[in-house]
Parts: sequence; structure tokens; C-alpha cells
Amino acid sequence: MTVYRNHPKKHHLCAWMLSAVLIVTAGCEQRALESGPLDERLTSDAVPSWAAEAIIYQIFPERFRNGDPTNDPTRESLEYTREIPSSWAITDWTGDWYARDDWEYEISDEFYESIYDRRYGGDLQGVIDGLPYLDSLGINVIYFNPVFWARSLHKYDGNTFHHIDPYFGPDPDGDFALMNTETADPATWGWTAADRLFLDLIEDAHDRGIRVIIDGVWNHTGLDFFAFADIRENQEASPYADWYIIRSFDDPETPEDEFDYEGWWGVKTLPLFADAADGKDLHPGPKAYVFASTARWMDPNGDGDPSDGIDGWRLDVANEVPMPFWTEWNAHVRSLNPDAYTVTEVWDDAGAFLRDGGFSATMNYYAFAFPVKGYLVDGSIAAKTFVKLNEERSAVHDMARQYAMMNMVDSHDTDRLASMIVDADSEPYLRPERFDFDESAAGTSPMHTADYPVRKPNQRERHIQRLVALMQMTWTGAPTIYYGTEAGMWGADDPDDRMPMTWPGMVFIPQTHDPKGRNRAVDEVGFDADVFDFYREAIWLRRNTAALNRGKLIVLHTEGQFLAFERTLDGERIVIMINRSEDPVQLQLQANRLPADQSQARQLPADQSQANPSDGAAADLGPPSRWHTLLTTRELDAANVITDAGGGAVTVRLPGITGVVYHLQSLEEE
Repeated sequence: MTVYRNHPKKHHLCAWMLSAVLIVTAGCEQRALESGPLDERLTSDAVPSWAAEAIIYQIFPERFRNGDPTNDPTRESLEYTREIPSSWAITDWTGDWYARDDWEYEISDEFYESIYDRRYGGDLQGVIDGLPYLDSLGINVIYFNPVFWARSLHKYDGNTFHHIDPYFGPDPDGDFALMNTETADPATWGWTAADRLFLDLIEDAHDRGIRVIIDGVWNHTGLDFFAFADIRENQEASPYADWYIIRSFDDPETPEDEFDYEGWWGVKTLPLFADAADGKDLHPGPKAYVFASTARWMDPNGDGDPSDGIDGWRLDVANEVPMPFWTEWNAHVRSLNPDAYTVTEVWDDAGAFLRDGGFSATMNYYAFAFPVKGYLVDGSIAAKTFVKLNEERSAVHDMARQYAMMNMVDSHDTDRLASMIVDADSEPYLRPERFDFDESAAGTSPMHTADYPVRKPNQRERHIQRLVALMQMTWTGAPTIYYGTEAGMWGADDPDDRMPMTWPGMVFIPQTHDPKGRNRAVDEVGFDADVFDFYREAIWLRRNTAALNRGKLIVLHTEGQFLAFERTLDGERIVIMINRSEDPVQLQLQANRLPADQSQARQLPADQSQANPSDGAAADLGPPSRWHTLLTTRELDAANVITDAGGGAVTVRLPGITGVVYHLQSLEEE
């Protein structure tokens, strides 16, 4: 890997030291939350100015870090207590993921029948302990999967939206005692120890210049949610009887239990909130509760200053809640904090949904993750096709939203990027519009597909992963990293994508077991410093290069699986070249003007005037002496990548599965 150290915006990395117990940052300055020069095209009533500079890190709290073993979950805290053996215990953080404790065999001989009952003890103290690590990585936004009290490991079955899970905090028993004194009236709500620790975490993150967004699940709850628990006890006499979609109440005159209700997609542990009578809004009861909970976390002390609160929300299954609710809710959010970021979970075209609902962005599966899978992960489409798909699917959004999109590739709902590459798909696809991204029938886990490989990625596959990371850090949109991807973690789809974080200094037992009893090679498990170093270099390049955050994107050349594009802002020019082909590529580019059929100026969004490809303004690449290497995805002699071909042309020679980033020096800088 080569990094050009004399770039005008030189990287500044904090000195850092990693150990088995904690991570210490030496000499890191405290940074206020701020953003670069305001570009009116990249901000709007719905999109904060800082979103274009966001580099997001997703944390699945139960699996990130166990910072306080005294608060670990108990058997009684789990979902299906009656089905769990009394021998149940917290699972060893550093154990072989596919090995099983004795209590798991008491449940079933099938690996995937007991895995969801495991707990590893991840908590808020673990996140606080990990902030120096995240700071050194360079991210500036944390996105938390749900942190509210719930029995499942994923916490999407929230039993409250106004309290942090007590097992994420230092005093579970005390927290539950306080919670039991409350009613639905926000005036009775106190602050538990876990709540206060979360506020401390927000403050610590903000002191480091890291914003915090959390998951909001306003569509359904868990079975122990106070309103649903009251319905179960009091049936139709409950004051909350119309909060949920109740199919039938129990008849006390019969021995049977006729109580029935609608669960999310039929899942009975996730009872659905009811809509308003006209179907155009959430029911007034849960709506008022959601609004109160929203305000609680955005302005905790209620003084009108949101600096002590979260900075935004990711909204689960947002398209299953009526649109008028979202319009009003987003207005409520921005009345609390005009700079809040709200991002939806919509897997397909979300253009109209974002505009009508007033959201900042969506998880960019449709325009980014799907085409990236086809182009870089699978290597099944040409660079030109990737550009076309991204451009067409992004054109439904205004410019501000395009630059604010959550550009993730893997998440808690998919197989991890590294395993996605190991198990790369090929045509014909079952779902060609998404290149079988997260398509279970095509193979995302050994739970669904017998031949899904669970092995560690090899060197070639790691090079592909670097290409994906490079694309995330240089394309328009907010790069989003799922915890551990930067540390080299691999894993199939849920639940294997939720292994405990491989921290530096921790010694893990090698993986020798297989979930289906297949023969497998021994895979060493642990923090991968090489993968981490590349992600850190790429992230800090993004952080310190304005053109990569707010610059115009210009596609310079596509040929087969070779892509060259430029990010430019205020005279700063960054050129990115990616060769996804297995074979080296050699081609010539005109230094002063590219042929019209090989140069496209992509002025975002689509409704803006396009630069004329034939006028040469966007394609003047200059002599090789002005090309300075910033980053490469593998060791190579970058000076030989760009050479003078004579006659005003440059020759590009790029090995297979390689990417490189250049700073194109202007004549004024020479």
C-alpha cells in the first residue's frame, strides 16, 4: 500500500496503542462537531450540511465489546426462558463460533436452533472503551442497532422506547425497579443507570467529533412493552386495547385462550401497532408515545439545546408505517434539532418515500450495494453497467440526498462483505435487479444453502474487499462500515454476521467446527491489522480530502471492468482508477481531451446541466508528472501506472483486482 505523504491535506492520525484490555489514545485533540464549507446544493430542510462528510460505523451492541461483565444478561432475561436449560451461561467471547456449549446440545443437535439464545455480554461500557479505537479508525458517526430494552439479542422487539436496555448499563436490577414505578405519562419517566451511561457515551463521542444515530422501530414492539403487557392482562378492558391490531380477545367463559393479534410478518413476538381509524397515520396512542420518546433522546434535559442528545435516527421497516406519520415525525425531529439526520430502511427505489416523508437518506442498497455486488463482489458486470445503474437509481434523489446516502455493503441483515466475496454469485441470477444480494435461495448462509462456505477469505478475496472499501470512500454518499468489517471479520448471513468483535490483543480459538458437520480447514481468527490499516488509510484520505466529500463526480473512462472517475472541488482533483478484472489492463487516455465516447461528465443530480464530454473541460488529465499517488489497494510501483505515451496521451497500466487514487496537481501547484 502506498500513501502520498506530501499531499496538501496531509493525514493527521492520533498516536494510538492497542492492548488486550483497553485502547489508549495518546495526544488526540478534542474535536467539536463541525462540517466543511457549506454548499447550498448539499443541504436542505431534510439533509444536514454534515451528512456529506459522514463516515458511518454500525455497531451491533451485544456483540461489539463486553466492558462490564457484572451486568451480563441472565437466563431469565432471554426470550424463551422456559425452553432454555438451567445450565445456560454467557458464551466465551473468544471461542470458536461454530463450537457449542453443552446447554446448546440440550436444546437441539442443530446449530441454528440454539445460536439465537447465546449472549456474549456486549454493553455500553464496551462501546465507551472502544471509542479511542473508532477515533483512530477515523469514523465520525456511530449508528447503533437498537439499544432499548428488549429480550432478543437484536433488540428489534423493544419493550420500551424511553429506556436503554438495563443489561447494557451498570445496574440492571436498579433500572428495572425504577422502570416499574412508571406509567405511560412522560412526567413519570426517570433516568436509569443505563440511560445515564448512554448519555455519557453521547458526550464522550461528541467530544471526539463523533455523532450518534440510533435505531427507531415505530412499527412494532416486544411482548413485554407496557401497553401490550397491559392488554394481555386486562384484555378489552385495557386502556391500550386499541393500540395494537387485536384479532380477538380471550373469552373468560371458556378454557381456551382465544387472545390473538397480528405480529410483524406473522412473528408473534413482534405485535404490530395499529394505524389510526382512517389508515393514514399511526394510532394516536403509540404516536404520542413515539413523539415523547423521540424528544427524550434528542434533547435529554429539555432545555432546547440538542447538543446533549443523539444526532439522528435510522428507521426500521419505515415503509410499513403510514406516510403522514413520517411527515409529521420528521418535522418534529427537526423542531428539536434542525441538523438531525434521518435515514430509512428501504431496499428498493426510495425516491418518493424520502421526499414525501421528509427523510435525509436511505440505506443505499438499491443504488449502491446492489450494483457494487454485481461489479466488484461478483465481477459479473462491466464498469459501464455499474455506473449506469448507480446513475439511474440515484437520479430520483436531489443532490443533497445523493451525497447523504448511507452507502453500506454489508450489515446485520446480510452476510458479511468478506464472506459475500468468498461466496460470490454469478449469472444467471434469481433476482438479477439486485444481483442476488441477500437472496437466501441463492445462498447467503449454510442455514439455507448446504454448500455455503464458512472459511476465511484468501488474499485474492481480500484484494476485492479493498476495492469495495476504496469505492465506498471515494464515491458520492456516506460510507458505512459494519462493525468488524475493517478488522477482517467474515461470516454468513444472520446469525453468523453477528459474531463477537475481534479486538486487537484478544486471542481467539481457531475455527475448526462447521455448522453442518462438514470437513473444513482450520481458520485462525483474530484482528487483521492489514485489513484495518487499509480501511484506516482510506477513511482518513476521505476525511482529509474535501473533494471526496463534497466534490463533483466525473466518470472519465469505462472499459470492460476498468473504471476511472474524478472527484473535483475548488480546483482540487482526485482521480480514482479501479480494475476489477483478474487480468492487468493497459489503455491510453488523452492528456488534454478524451474522445466523447470515452468521457462522461456526471454532474449530480441528473436534473443539473451536464458538462459537455467533447469540450475537454472535465477530462484534461495533464502530464504524468502531475499525478501523485495517494492510495493503492496493493503493493505496486505506482509511478509506472501512469506513463507518458507521447502525443499528449498517457498510458495506464493497472494490475488485475487493483485500485489506485491520485491527486492531480494543477499547473499553479507546480
